[in-house]
Amino acid sequence: MAVKMRLARYGAKKRPFYRVVVAEETAKRDGRYIEQLGTYNPREEPATIDLKWDRVDYWLGVGVIPSETVRTLMKKHRPAAS
Repeated sequence: MAVKMRLARYGAKKRPFYRVVVAEETAKRDGRYIEQLGTYNPREEPATIDLKWDRVDYWLGVGVIPSETVRTLMKKHRPAAS
């Protein structure tokens, strides 16, 4: 089974926010996940994403594949290397 980094939808009807999670590929969208890595709120202006970058780097290092949406969010919001 493959493991992926993807979004899980939470929030009320018409008012979504998302958790960035690591889950098995066969798990339901909002179902069981291995670890929560952060949150994404598209309803704020500008949209906010809060990630545990050390854990994101760990999971990418062990071969987890992010979804297209998560990959795009990470590119836009990655903090500058210090």
